[in-house]
Amino acid sequence: MSSTALTQAPRFSRECLHLYQERAVSFVKDRRTCALWIEMGLGKSVIVLTALADLMSRFEVARALIIAPLRVARSVWPAEIERWDHTRHLTYRLVTGTPRQRLARLRKDRSDIHIVNRELTAWLVENLCDDWPYDMVVIDEASSFKSARTRRFKALRKVLKHIDRLVELTGTPASNGLLDLWSQIFLLDRGERLGRTFTGFRARYFISDYQGYEWTPREGAEAQIHNRLKDVCLALTAEDYLKLPRRIDNTIEVELPDRARARYRLLEKDFLVQLDDNDTVAVFNAAALTNKLLQFANGAVYTDGDGRWTAVHDAKLEALAELVEAAAGRPVLVAYHYQTDLRRILERFKQAVPLDRDPDTIARWNRGDIPLLLAHPASAGHGLNLQAGGHTIVWFGLTWSLEAYRQLNARLLRQGQTRPVVVHHLVARDSVDETVMAALGAKDATQRALLDALKRDIAERLNDV
Repeated sequence: MSSTALTQAPRFSRECLHLYQERAVSFVKDRRTCALWIEMGLGKSVIVLTALADLMSRFEVARALIIAPLRVARSVWPAEIERWDHTRHLTYRLVTGTPRQRLARLRKDRSDIHIVNRELTAWLVENLCDDWPYDMVVIDEASSFKSARTRRFKALRKVLKHIDRLVELTGTPASNGLLDLWSQIFLLDRGERLGRTFTGFRARYFISDYQGYEWTPREGAEAQIHNRLKDVCLALTAEDYLKLPRRIDNTIEVELPDRARARYRLLEKDFLVQLDDNDTVAVFNAAALTNKLLQFANGAVYTDGDGRWTAVHDAKLEALAELVEAAAGRPVLVAYHYQTDLRRILERFKQAVPLDRDPDTIARWNRGDIPLLLAHPASAGHGLNLQAGGHTIVWFGLTWSLEAYRQLNARLLRQGQTRPVVVHHLVARDSVDETVMAALGAKDATQRALLDALKRDIAERLNDV
């Protein structure tokens, strides 16, 4: 006969909060609406929960809604509520199930907090609308509301009149530039600080190129915008408040085989390449070309819209194998970009485990039971604590999204990490990979910046041929 002992997650008291966290708690409580621009690893969740517990104890808040990315909604917020002695008395309900089940639970459940993934924002507003029961709303990763054209923004705008307190959380409020700020700030003040319309905000603070495609801040605009927001936005950076281990960046140059190199050059030059007797890859614009070149640099290219693909080289797989061997059994977190990357890595490394396959994967990783964890930045970007499991990251496939890049690296480089974090980048020489790395290093990783840089790089390479 055997038995299994369940290990409870450690709990912490309010005395464990840092001084900067208590400062942020007061910032939230003293304002009806505010934004916490707090970098990854500084404890945004416990700050808000502490403020919420205080406000509820003073009967200033009756019920709260937390809107978060799906994985964060399911795991991070419930875990944080139960982790702290001063918040675990708060009752909560995850809004899940079919639409009918969700609606029935919402109407019957009287928990202090409802937690919903951001994709359900519009559904929630449509079904509750004037019967809106939440006097406080928390938006985790508010940058996902940066576009005023999205359904989630338009929906939340409808119920602002019913919301007494609104808190926005993000570590990257303007990853694509200051234009990202308008919709986020509008939800806080309904246009008081940056104007009631996006077009008005853009015209006041930005200048467009002659085509009206690219907008750049006017002289002094950045300082003016920050000055207008300083009373409602609190910005905290990890380097100012935490003593985190050192981060070591390492670029590993990968040489493409001669045949693959020739095909890559042809794809750059003609937007068309013959892979074998049956598969031809053609692209019709710069954005699509960028995508195909990234696929090619990783080693496999999609050949149609139905998911068919062809492997073109194993250079990055060989480089990854060398890193895994050098790790000598120590856990490695691998960031991949395309499903072809995932499939090829799983085929090559039998010990590899995808992050999304098993709900217990995170716990197994943090126990050191997974030697090779494969994560896509989109699914591992927010709120996940992976720092106990390892200190090595390998970027098998690069991303041009600065926010996704920072967020995934912060899964290991955060509070609780005890060793220097090594971030390896597998970069195909003389390819789009180098352009992406330069954009990330310049903190200008927007698609427009990447396309402009790629155009210059391709022109230079073709002139050298």
